[in-house]
Amino acid sequence: MAFRTLPVNLQLIALLLSLALAADNTSINSGLILLNCGGSGQYDDVDSGGRIWYGDTGSKFAPSVEGVGASASASYQDPSLPSMIPYMTARIFSSNYTYSFPVSQGRLFLRLYFYPVAYGNYAVSDAFFGVTTENLVLLNGFNASQTAQANNYAYLVREFSMNVSSRRLDLTFSPSTFLNGSYAFINGIEIVPTPNIFTTADTTFVYGDYIAPFSFAADKGFQTMYQLNVGGQAISPKDDTGFYRSWDVDSPYIYGAGYGVTHSKDPSVTIMYTPTVPNYTAPVDVYGTARSMGPVQQFNLNYNLTWILPVDAGFTYLLRFHFCEIQSTFTKVNQRSFYIYINNQTAQEDMDVILLSGGTGTTAYREYFIMASGFGQVDMWIALSPDISTNPQYYDAILNGLEVFKLQDSSRNLAGLNPPTLQNPDIDPNRLSSGTRKSKGDIPARATIIGGGVAVLLITFFSTCVIYRWNKVAKSCHKTDCGPNGRLKSRHFSLAEIQLATNNFDQALIIGRGGFGNVYSGEIDGGIKVAIKRLKQGSQQGFHEFHTEIGMLCNFRHGHLVSLIGYCKDKNEMILVYDYMPHGTLRDHLYGTRNPSLSWKQRLNICIGAARGLHYLHTGTEQGIIHRDVKTTNILLDDRLMAKVSDFGLSKACTDSDKAHVSTAVKGSFGYFDPEYFLLRRLTKKSDVYSFGVVLFEILCARPVINTELPDEQVSLRDWALSCQDTGVLKQIVDPCIKEEITPECFRIFSELAVKCVSDRSIDRPSMGDVLQNLEAALRLQDNRSCAGDPSSLQVIGLVHSDKASTHSVLSVAAQEEIFSDIIHLEGR
Repeated sequence: MAFRTLPVNLQLIALLLSLALAADNTSINSGLILLNCGGSGQYDDVDSGGRIWYGDTGSKFAPSVEGVGASASASYQDPSLPSMIPYMTARIFSSNYTYSFPVSQGRLFLRLYFYPVAYGNYAVSDAFFGVTTENLVLLNGFNASQTAQANNYAYLVREFSMNVSSRRLDLTFSPSTFLNGSYAFINGIEIVPTPNIFTTADTTFVYGDYIAPFSFAADKGFQTMYQLNVGGQAISPKDDTGFYRSWDVDSPYIYGAGYGVTHSKDPSVTIMYTPTVPNYTAPVDVYGTARSMGPVQQFNLNYNLTWILPVDAGFTYLLRFHFCEIQSTFTKVNQRSFYIYINNQTAQEDMDVILLSGGTGTTAYREYFIMASGFGQVDMWIALSPDISTNPQYYDAILNGLEVFKLQDSSRNLAGLNPPTLQNPDIDPNRLSSGTRKSKGDIPARATIIGGGVAVLLITFFSTCVIYRWNKVAKSCHKTDCGPNGRLKSRHFSLAEIQLATNNFDQALIIGRGGFGNVYSGEIDGGIKVAIKRLKQGSQQGFHEFHTEIGMLCNFRHGHLVSLIGYCKDKNEMILVYDYMPHGTLRDHLYGTRNPSLSWKQRLNICIGAARGLHYLHTGTEQGIIHRDVKTTNILLDDRLMAKVSDFGLSKACTDSDKAHVSTAVKGSFGYFDPEYFLLRRLTKKSDVYSFGVVLFEILCARPVINTELPDEQVSLRDWALSCQDTGVLKQIVDPCIKEEITPECFRIFSELAVKCVSDRSIDRPSMGDVLQNLEAALRLQDNRSCAGDPSSLQVIGLVHSDKASTHSVLSVAAQEEIFSDIIHLEGR
């Protein structure tokens, strides 16, 4: 009897749970505001989704608007407009104006609608303006026409989420003061109250090898960048869960030809929400469709399922991955296990949707935070690939939905820059403050047609470029004369030789892995041990780094640089073969490891070796090479613990000997960035010196350069070390394993050198040659073999002693908060 009643009880529990979740949705539409700007307040307008919009003329939300802002009608109706409402009328402001909306306390969605066409005598190219609330800068120096043209959109929708602490939301439109004749305009304003959908305990911050729990204050503001129904159709606002979000198709953003396969849920599978994933989280159609890598398991091991999403640099992003197993064959743990990579960094190993959700048809999501470094607009790469370390039944990966949100910085700003465009040559972007760029595909149908067409053209163009560039490299390197004068040779390996060296890429031989692919240990020529880096197909970053490394390493050899033995380019494979470094990376011996601690003298010798390698890069060729990614994971140790600098994929040649810097897009690793390079895009050899200074502190203190679990003032190692140096307590944060080994004279030279290396201005930093001399002097002092005279009188060689305050970076705690606010501030994290 009990057996027969069990299913009934389960059904009753499910019914009660569904009713509870449905009840949670009943108040979602309460407080909804739809304002048709420029429209008459005397009658209602209905959009194509059946929603009623009210004109702002005479509206209680817009007192005296007629006396400040002009009402205007659009001169042209683009066929792609989903509705005349709210796009065909606009409110235009030549001076500041504030709408005032009564709202309930709590989180809400704010959507701003822009249709950038001519309105009477108003030229659309003159519409530069900002939009602010009491606590947030939403747009700044924004030009809707420039943004729409750059992205081939007819209209724009900007969606923000904010937590309102009062019972009123003031929304101010401000024409730019940097361009005469500027005006602001708006077509529609939408306000949708929501639950606090951004309070999640299980969120991960991803930075290189460092992965840590991450949380943020409940009052943070967000901008929606992307909401993708992965593997499914576009979902219109009326078919959302009551929040009126637009869910776009993901196919325009997929990289290369690796589209995988799409799935709809099996008829026997029922989508089930849970208390931790309420039914308003995402529509059933998001969880009921998916994209996987495909049924051919061996093929799945040779590519990543990859999406490329343009975002604004300099902000932290929240990525929400939606998962649900919707095929009746997937019911058990470890049937499918996969990696999640974000910007070539491992965000998740062993992702098992059944383990995460609890069963087939049950909804789940995981969240990750990541910094988008660089300048302007950059590409965010998201990739999935099988994780076979757990020996799963299927080598596959799956994703149902993806959301990307931009977080406000510590100055409460969400505005990015206007994108560059050729259609507006008369407007000088330097006259503007800053603006914003594309956030998401605003109309699913249009995004599918236009985005898909553009994607096809881009894929065709990129493929042509890939073939052309590959042939150039093949012609030059296959002849083994990659150097400018042909004096250095690199060996070309066949794929068969590589397979033999790695036992056909035996997983047991993997010694490193990342978004670029795996690194294997192998043997060639009868027993010579090598490291073999195999690029995964579909990795654009790896493609560029592959060619850069060949070009760089074919040109020189040095005892403190990892040597490139050869490469393989057979059958669409891109593989690099290096000297084998048995002791791995320097970071492996500093913290988070079971390796024995390095002595202070060993650390000094490693510093000297790395400095010699970098000094050779800077001075050993006619032009000089800037490494651009100096960090402890790119310093490898051989069998004698001798340091060798590695990973030249981001390296840059100084193309003009008369120039002190190279103007270039910002690339590198967070925590090691030269602030002058980050802010001005001025890459110099002193940028490597700055990064090396951070490495010196990392070696001295044996802790990560960024540790979000520490108090705010200690999160950045560089800033914490400078603060301790200023107060004379730097010795207190030195690695306890070596604290008693360091002589006072050696410590003084080493610490002063590290401080000068991380000076704000490149002119205040020593050259790498001076760094090398001072490290050698520190070693002599450590050995008590210093020059004649009082050792304490020895001065740091070649260092310019300037005002101590200059060593506090414009990207130190105060200013990094503006860019990395949620990495620095840990309230409620």
